[in-house]
Amino acid sequence: MKNNIAADSYFLDTLKLCNRIVMAPLTRRRCGNMGIPDELNALHYAQRASAGLIIAEATNVSAYKGYSDTPGLFTNEQIEGWKKVTEAVHQREGKIFVQLWHTGRYAHPDLLPEGYHTVAPSSLIFDGEINTPSGYQKLPLPKQLSLIEIKKTVDDFAQASLNAKLAGFDGIEIHAANGYLIDQFLSDGTNIRTDNYGGSVENRFRFLQEILLKCIQIWGENRVGVRLSPSGIKNGMSDSNPAVHFAEFISYLNQFPLAYLHLIEPLLSVDHLTHYPAKVSEYFRRFYKGTLIANGGFQPQDSNKIISELKADLLAFGKYFISNPDLPERIFNNLPLTPYDLNTFYGGDKKGYTDYQFYNNTKQ
Repeated sequence: MKNNIAADSYFLDTLKLCNRIVMAPLTRRRCGNMGIPDELNALHYAQRASAGLIIAEATNVSAYKGYSDTPGLFTNEQIEGWKKVTEAVHQREGKIFVQLWHTGRYAHPDLLPEGYHTVAPSSLIFDGEINTPSGYQKLPLPKQLSLIEIKKTVDDFAQASLNAKLAGFDGIEIHAANGYLIDQFLSDGTNIRTDNYGGSVENRFRFLQEILLKCIQIWGENRVGVRLSPSGIKNGMSDSNPAVHFAEFISYLNQFPLAYLHLIEPLLSVDHLTHYPAKVSEYFRRFYKGTLIANGGFQPQDSNKIISELKADLLAFGKYFISNPDLPERIFNNLPLTPYDLNTFYGGDKKGYTDYQFYNNTKQ
């Protein structure tokens, strides 16, 4: 079958992907209070190793976290836990990056270590709720990060980047999307600073720029990716003109030897908003010269058409990979898809995590 993205190999520089289907990062909250991946996590990712590239779930770069039972990469125990995952994936000849994450103002003191405060680029509250050990609670007014704290956070990303290398990953993705800390710096609706990290587009990009410079120094060329959600309004995000501002951010990214740019289509409708492109990958493709991963709301059966129309290089799927561990085979052979169970997405055990069947009725 010609031009089938489930069969066409693709190179990220010297890293060969067996196809152009990517497993998107998926928070599943199955790593316990200490954020240490175990054998169950390793099996979950190994089952999906036929993806051209796996991007492992959002992983905390420090003890600061916005969700319970999410993994980290800031302790030796976490590094050892992730080694189980990367070794399991590599044994099946898969490739795996990890997404590095700081949730910023989307965090509650009940989830933070003693002495930590909820922080953000600016002291602007998101009028939403977050799930804590005591149930859903209102998010607090965040503390504006000081310049010293910004530097410390950049260093946290760098250390987690190094730890990812020690854990055996093939690369990393910087999570700069979906209303979390880096996205909060980029958007002028959440960043009203008056110093070198706020105001102009160039200044709002500075935090991400400093993280990239350190992480690329650790990993080298073509092993660091970036995820953006230019038209994202999730988690109370807003920007005065994302069509223009994110075009500039993306143009800046051309200065870095990235592995790829990963763009997310709107998770919530933006049809009622001006200056918010409804078709993100299609609109922003013109501004980026490197490898582009498109993600969000696409149907696996339409993969080849989507790649052709969007002019994306790789196509990422999230929910469909949850219930179809052999998704590339199903796309290639046009096989029916197993529906996913929303009730088992977050937390729990193997149910809805490692017990989905392959099409040939095996589990592993």
